Amino acid sequence: MTTREEEIAEFLSSTRWSAARHAPLAGDASSRRYRRLHHSNGDTAILMDAPQETGEDIRPFLRIAQFLTENQLSAPEIWHSSEALGLILMEDFGDALFVSAIADRSADEPMLYQAATDVLLDLHQHTPPPELSVMDNQTLAQMTDLAFIWYGSEASEPAEKALSAFTEAFLPKLDKFLPAPSVLALRDYHAENLIWLPNRVGAARVGLLDFQDALVGHPCYDLVSLLQDARRDVPNDVTQATKKYYLERTGADPDLFEVSYSLLGLQRNLRILGVFARLCKLAGKPHYVDFIPRVYGHVMRNLAHPELSQIAEILRPALPEPSSVFLQSLRDQCAKTPKP
Repeated sequence: MTTREEEIAEFLSSTRWSAARHAPLAGDASSRRYRRLHHSNGDTAILMDAPQETGEDIRPFLRIAQFLTENQLSAPEIWHSSEALGLILMEDFGDALFVSAIADRSADEPMLYQAATDVLLDLHQHTPPPELSVMDNQTLAQMTDLAFIWYGSEASEPAEKALSAFTEAFLPKLDKFLPAPSVLALRDYHAENLIWLPNRVGAARVGLLDFQDALVGHPCYDLVSLLQDARRDVPNDVTQATKKYYLERTGADPDLFEVSYSLLGLQRNLRILGVFARLCKLAGKPHYVDFIPRVYGHVMRNLAHPELSQIAEILRPALPEPSSVFLQSLRDQCAKTPKP
């Protein structure tokens, strides 16, 4: 049987990277793995390893990358790919992730978040690819199920009852306040998936990475993803300045925007609570527990909007506070989970 390393070697054999040195890179919550290839002349490339047998499919990544580059946004240039093998050889944007750039020079943080907003403003001027699924209100509501199944399953109120009551209250709010899905939503749009490319111009200065799960969604969905980051605290002054910049550039009604922002923030962070709890309990990945208090905080802040008061009454008893005892119980369950 051909090993994965043999498949990779065969994939690279027809490229100038066949003799390159490989160095592993940090992955994400998926089964995808990444390597940086070092050519003898000093050039580098990125190899995405996404085997089909793990449930991965590289075709969405290839489609969205092409769409973004055709519209002068900075997705990695694809140099070589094999759908059958689940392998992509692509441009290396380097290591200037927003989180690293901000750590090196915190004074640049407002500028970087404005640049990331410029990408969204530019992206929203283009009609999304026609083959994408639509993240309509019913889908948004269904995507929160994970919070009740994986995070809230130990709450005092039965998860199934809470989920039913939440959906009954949440869907009418979505229908009332959210505009129709109309733009490409990259979905995982945050500081660890954005790379600063200062030698480029305009919106192309932001390198885009994790976009294979893109759908047709609501205009401020990715702005919520950017500012209500699960992995880092975005300073309040940066958040407020970025929202102000977005409103000035779009001319959106501020009151309606705040309701939409809170609804989408609630939806997104409920889903993330469920995903992180599932990654711990099912996949044995305990470091995701460390992010849960921040995500829970996002949920509670979104629930503070007056339009969400009824929903808040349903959710607060259904979602356990991430106390040290609760978080330790998640870690204990994670320790008992067989590693894949």
